[in-house]
Amino acid sequence: MRVLLYTGKGGVGKTTAAAGTATTAAARGMRTLVLSTDAAHSLADAFDSLVGAEPTEVDERLFVQQVDSQRRFEASWGAIQGYLMSVLDSAGVDPIAAEELTVLPGAEEVLALLELRDQARSGEWDLIVVDCAPTAETLRLLAMPEALSWYMDRVFPMERRLVRTFKPVLTRYTGMPMPEQPVFDAIERLHADLGEVRDLLTGPDASVRLVLTPESVVVAEARRSLTTLSLYGYRVDGVIANRIFPSAGADAWRRQWVAAQSNILDDVAASFGSVPIWRSPYRSCEPVGVAELAAFAAEMYAGDDPFARPTGASPVRMERDDDGGVRLECDLPFAEQDHVDLARHADDLVVTVDSYRRVIALPAVLRNAVVTHARLASGTLVVRFALTADAV
Repeated sequence: MRVLLYTGKGGVGKTTAAAGTATTAAARGMRTLVLSTDAAHSLADAFDSLVGAEPTEVDERLFVQQVDSQRRFEASWGAIQGYLMSVLDSAGVDPIAAEELTVLPGAEEVLALLELRDQARSGEWDLIVVDCAPTAETLRLLAMPEALSWYMDRVFPMERRLVRTFKPVLTRYTGMPMPEQPVFDAIERLHADLGEVRDLLTGPDASVRLVLTPESVVVAEARRSLTTLSLYGYRVDGVIANRIFPSAGADAWRRQWVAAQSNILDDVAASFGSVPIWRSPYRSCEPVGVAELAAFAAEMYAGDDPFARPTGASPVRMERDDDGGVRLECDLPFAEQDHVDLARHADDLVVTVDSYRRVIALPAVLRNAVVTHARLASGTLVVRFALTADAV
């Protein structure tokens, strides 16, 4: 089963690109689901069809789903929220305010990813296309599974033991209710669920596509997105340049736009030359409905296979060196030396690029290893470890 995620700056046409791709897949005989993780769902508008919380068939072999986040929230976060609300209640916080304060930031997008996991496990689909939230929200969302794993591995066991041992004393002296077993169980379930989501989305059958328009600000954000997605181990297998002005019959005003876009598109080709770049012209009206979305995708992909699996190595990889050490490589296209920071904390390697940080848990063989070399060259961070006698 193939999974394709579409993201980009708000308003660049990512929903149209995702919907058009799904329509093409269904027309080729693939049983296809297109699902939105954007809190502001717009797939129903794109297909001009009523869409429910369950997969809704809008054409032969083509299903659309807009996730019921409230239902998923109650199933995955309800026990945790109930405990947090009891703590706020004991502190005198108004119940309505307490309910708002205990909503997980980005909960709708997170729970939509859990729905994606469930649909992938169902075995019903040949392809799942995901219409993601705008870029910044998507990047924070995709970083969450690994961030929660760090907490679960390092902090959660200690907190659980502490509460189990000192629960009566803590409750008496703090006046706050301590979490019961169902709360811990809910956190562990959420951790396991998000771990499965990450395994799915960083696997060989999943990839991300960046949608942009030929504008300097939009292209700059797309470059940063490629850097950050690579940092977190997600594969980007294509870029869609949307809303390109046609040059034929252009008046003086449009010729200025054509020239400006042409320069930016040359920059896009130079910047993203390692992945396919698909172009879509500016249309006289927005594609709406299955037929128009299919025409949009056919022109955009221009005979290419949009469902080919990504090739090449994972963005983050580790292998033995010829000298017996270990080399960790992390692709960071467009990253600048001054904006990359590397630190070693106990069993973790912390890589920071601008405002994004990834904590890479080192395997057991490297926990006593010494970092001997680190450099950023040609868009790849290379870290070398020398194994100590204890680590061999």
